[in-house]
Amino acid sequence: MDAYGHINNVQVLRLLEEARIQAFGPPAGTGAEGQPPRVELFSTLDATVQALVAEHRVRYLAALEYRNIPLCIDVWVSAVKGASLTLDYVISDPVTFTHCVKATTVLVFVNVANGAVQRLTDRQRELTAVFLGDPVFG
Repeated sequence: MDAYGHINNVQVLRLLEEARIQAFGPPAGTGAEGQPPRVELFSTLDATVQALVAEHRVRYLAALEYRNIPLCIDVWVSAVKGASLTLDYVISDPVTFTHCVKATTVLVFVNVANGAVQRLTDRQRELTAVFLGDPVFG
């Protein structure tokens, strides 16, 4: 929370990460456990591959007031390219349902041994195509 009682902008990026993990699973090999994701995209990656954030874009539309209840966060796949995928998010106030934040994350898959960008597999394309444009988690 910042001095004005709003959720701090740095925390917004953490919220986006939490929504990504809830929707697509924790990264493989991290030991993270929890409820099963809606789509097992990250948790099924080969141990030699990591999904890395290449870019974040965040637009603040309204103050996101701190409330002691869960936020409403929708996340969906908005684009799939050869070696990257784009996720879009909307964070809404859980009481007023006002859209407070719109954000985008571009992810790339990278081979940890040599740092080379990996093209999306057919399975990854299948998993993400189902949710192209439709919220996975909300």
